Amino acid sequence: MSWITTLTGRHFNFCDITPESICIEDIAAALSNICRFTGHVPEFYSVAQHSVLVSDLVPPEFAFEALMHDAAEAYCNDIAAPLKQLLPDYRNVIQSVESAIAVKYGLPLEMSREVKHADLVMLATERREFGLDDGTPWPILHGIDPAPILINPLSPRQALVKFMQRYNELRAGELSNG
Repeated sequence: MSWITTLTGRHFNFCDITPESICIEDIAAALSNICRFTGHVPEFYSVAQHSVLVSDLVPPEFAFEALMHDAAEAYCNDIAAPLKQLLPDYRNVIQSVESAIAVKYGLPLEMSREVKHADLVMLATERREFGLDDGTPWPILHGIDPAPILINPLSPRQALVKFMQRYNELRAGELSNG
């Protein structure tokens, strides 16, 4: 079996990924139930909430891309970056999922510099906020300062609502500008 059944009842086939098998409600629900840092945080903190916060850090023209930057994890899960580097087959699958999501939502195939930077700023912020700084350097964060915000972790339901509100806000703005 090479497919999963999503919350909305779609079959998402990893061997035949199509934009039609992708649904924003499935993305929001899954990301709101996936904990960042492989769950190694003092309280639940979702990928959906992380995505909303990243979308708040970038200039408006990058907000939708930032909101969707981890959308593939809704289908492939959030795997810790050090483990991901050891899994070339996984990286190929996630790249296929990212491409299908990019096509479906009109996103760039490669993440913009602005979104990458905001993602790192949020990582530095999360490191500070969740007490993950034990003094061990994180080379990826060299020269990156945390955002001047406090993170109040949301429940999965609250994160889902925030994600969908942000999605609808950004898509409505996109429609009114087009």
